[in-house]
Amino acid sequence: MPHSASSFKPESMVAIGDILIDSIALPKTDGRNPGGLAVDSDFVFSCGNTRLLKGLANGVTGLAALGRFNFSLPAQLSRAFSSPLIFALCLPRSTSSGNGVAFFNSAGPYSFLPGIDLSKSLIYTPLILNPYGGTVITYVLRPSDEYFIGVTAVKVNGKAVPLNQTLLIINQENGFGGTKITTSTPYTILHTSIYKAVTEAFVRESALFNLTQTTPLKPFNICFAGDRIPSTRTGPAVPTIDLVLQKDEVFWRIFGSNSMVRLKRNGQDVLCLGFVDGGSDPRTSIVIGGYQIEDNLLQFDLGLNRLGFSSSLLFRGTTWSNFNFTTNKQ
Repeated sequence: MPHSASSFKPESMVAIGDILIDSIALPKTDGRNPGGLAVDSDFVFSCGNTRLLKGLANGVTGLAALGRFNFSLPAQLSRAFSSPLIFALCLPRSTSSGNGVAFFNSAGPYSFLPGIDLSKSLIYTPLILNPYGGTVITYVLRPSDEYFIGVTAVKVNGKAVPLNQTLLIINQENGFGGTKITTSTPYTILHTSIYKAVTEAFVRESALFNLTQTTPLKPFNICFAGDRIPSTRTGPAVPTIDLVLQKDEVFWRIFGSNSMVRLKRNGQDVLCLGFVDGGSDPRTSIVIGGYQIEDNLLQFDLGLNRLGFSSSLLFRGTTWSNFNFTTNKQ
């Protein structure tokens, strides 16, 4: 049975909920070699208010804390097993088709069918610390628990989009600006000026793909007739969107599978660009949302302070569902 932990500050308990301790057991495997269970008998968790689930996907009943926090799931497992503070995750395309996969305490291998070790093909970029937090609880003079990366440019179909560069840099005086990654936001949110520049470039380049614009469906502003867009192994054949990082050779490529959202209107197939206008004064200029990281493997290495990313696994001939939890054969 869980038991209360009395050493925590009461104000934290009021804000979040009851703090408890129990055992947690996770399977040990790299996708080739199952190794039983890893058990942490002193795992700290909280029974919080259901208001914390507001805005998340239907059916969500709880949250796993993955941020820069001493009692996040990765931090607790790292301490419990004296292992590196590192975790990786790959989100599924939909909850109806199965669960995603997360790895803790290991930089690899991450073995996916048909015999692909994705740890060997990750691209790396530094994780940036935002000096000001601004999540559920804001602490004065405490850095953000969230994960920021240094996007320096955006390209559509290989062509640079003109952007206000100051928006891409975190303001050290107030923490505004920059780019962060989150699984709690369904679609990527862009500062209005960035959104306008990216969508205009996307529409312009879409003419090369013979895409036919149609009346948009909320919350999106750019939609196309889906029945006229051919499919490829990386999704609908549309212009790619590149998030350029520390140099031109390092970029996160977003293919059609992660940029286009398929919707239905009066029985007709509609594909919409899955980016949302975040207004002219958002706290963060680019918020990379859940849809854009589906079927992408992301590795958060807090020891080396870097993010490893794969871009779409479809491009590599596999998907999140090809990880094998149970057998030693591939």
